[in-house]
Amino acid sequence: MAKKAQINFEKCKGCDLCIAACPVGAMRKSGTSNKKGYDFVEVNLERCNGCGACYIICPDCCIDILEMVLKK
Repeated sequence: MAKKAQINFEKCKGCDLCIAACPVGAMRKSGTSNKKGYDFVEVNLERCNGCGACYIICPDCCIDILEMVLKK
């Protein structure tokens, strides 16, 4: 199992702080709006190393670092 970031899309306001904080470039804008009208951020799970930089910087507590089983 690997640790990966998971974003609560409905809470995300698209502030982009996590995109700037990610050392491996695993975060990006989704190009889709959530129910509140924000272009939320999504995670590329193949690039995410679970470091938690995004979790620490998120002002809206939208990100969790979870143990995940990735299918190859």
